[in-house]
Formats: sequence, structure tokens, C-alpha cells
Amino acid sequence: MAPFELAEPRSIAEAINLLDGEDGRPMGRGTALMLMMKAGVLRPSRLVSLNRLGLNEIQVGPGAELWVGSMVSLRTLEKSDIVRRGWPVIARTLRTLSNVQVRNVATVGGHLAHGDPHMDLPPVLSALGARVTLEGPKGKRSVAVESIGTGYLETSIARGELITRLEVPPLGKRRAAYLKCTTRSVDDWPALGVAAVLDLENRDFSLVISAATDKPTRLLAAQKLLKGKSVSEALLRQAGEAAAEEVQIESDLHGSAAYKKQLLRVYLGRAVNEAREARR
Repeated sequence: MAPFELAEPRSIAEAINLLDGEDGRPMGRGTALMLMMKAGVLRPSRLVSLNRLGLNEIQVGPGAELWVGSMVSLRTLEKSDIVRRGWPVIARTLRTLSNVQVRNVATVGGHLAHGDPHMDLPPVLSALGARVTLEGPKGKRSVAVESIGTGYLETSIARGELITRLEVPPLGKRRAAYLKCTTRSVDDWPALGVAAVLDLENRDFSLVISAATDKPTRLLAAQKLLKGKSVSEALLRQAGEAAAEEVQIESDLHGSAAYKKQLLRVYLGRAVNEAREARR
């Protein structure tokens, strides 16, 4: 691994200033970054630690939305009483995200900024309508989680920008579920992930997949087919078929495109049914 400078700023403004230039990289807890540096994929001359910026709180905002600092660990998010009561789908999703050792270290901001389409939280947060606050040299902006991923390990986060906060709208009377299919252990990278958020009163559906595509992808055709209708198994099969034909499925070591397409046909219906049966 190439030598590097480690900077430990005490304010967001200082961190942004230290990231100025071509070779600086922000570092949360280094879960993925260190692996990429050891492999020679990244060779930054400076790492800017975010550990002292006070971005580690979970609270409920004035509009009953969930506020999560970007340096909150995935394990802390999973165990939070606030999250379990108000957004249980997030806590359930985290239980099979990698393993406890990784969740103890990995952070919310790093998870979202990494841009790997196999991550479990981005499809769930996208389906819930979550947003992140980005702060950088040009100021502060709010961005939908759904728009962060632009391709495999590629994001819309500009150089020098930091994710400082995740904001998740109130779940309210909506019901939500996330299902994934792994080819090995339950906490392995998924071959397919499907997030479903249902507004049963208005018969509205928010459906997002991951792992089978190069970024979390909304299933617009399936949503349109289901909207305003009473759910039946026949309708779910039609929605699954529409979804499989709508999106560009990617082959990888977790399965071929044909295999993942068939998974999508089946798992979309299962995710919707699980969301319908969820208490929240």
C-alpha cells in the first residue's frame, strides 16, 4: 500500500478544505477504502478522517422524519430504538447486511457513498424516498438517495463533497419490506435485492431493485401496472414479468442475467406480499 498522510479535521469546513486537490479521499472507518487501497485500486496521498466531526447522532426531525448522521455505524442504526419503532424495515434489512463485525465498523455515509450496487440499504432508502445532505466547496445540497448511484462504483457525489446526514420521511401508514436472494450464506452479497414500500390506502407502490442492475433501479413499469389496483397473485405475476422486461439485468459471479431475471419475476411478488403483511 502506498504511503499517505492522515488528516483529522475537527469541523466540516476544515474537512472540505483538506479534500481540495486530486489526491485527497474522505475516510469514515475505512471498511471498503482500505481494501481498495491494499488492492492498489486507489492510491490517495491524503486520507481525511471524518471521525471528529460530530456526525454520529440519530434523532427525529421536526417533521417526524428520521435524521441519521453519516458517521453512525450500521450496527448502531440497526439497534436504535428510534429506528426499530418508526422505520422497522431498516432494522430488519440490517440484520442480514454482511456480518456484525462489519456492521460495527461500517458507517451509513460510507455505505451510501461506496456505489456498489450489491449494498442492501440503498434500494430500501430509495423506496422510502430518503435523501442525503451533501456539503462541499460549493455549499450544501439535498439529494435523493435514489440518484446517488450512477453505475458500478460510480456516484453523483462531486469531488470534495461529503455526505453529512441521511433523512428518511416518516413511514406513517405505509408498509415496507426488503427481500434478497443470496447464492451462499444469508449475509452474503445478494444476487438480487427487492425493496417494496406500499401505501395501501392510496394503492400506491414504490419498488426498487439492486444487485441485478449496475445501480439501484426503480421499477416504473411494475409500479404503473399495480397502481390503483387490488393486489392479486395474477397481477403480481404480470408486474414481475413487466419488471423483468423493463430493466437491464447484469451478469456477475452471483448469477447470470437470465437467472437474475427469473429471480426478479418471483421476488417482486414475494416482496410486495411481505410488505402487505408487515406490521409497519
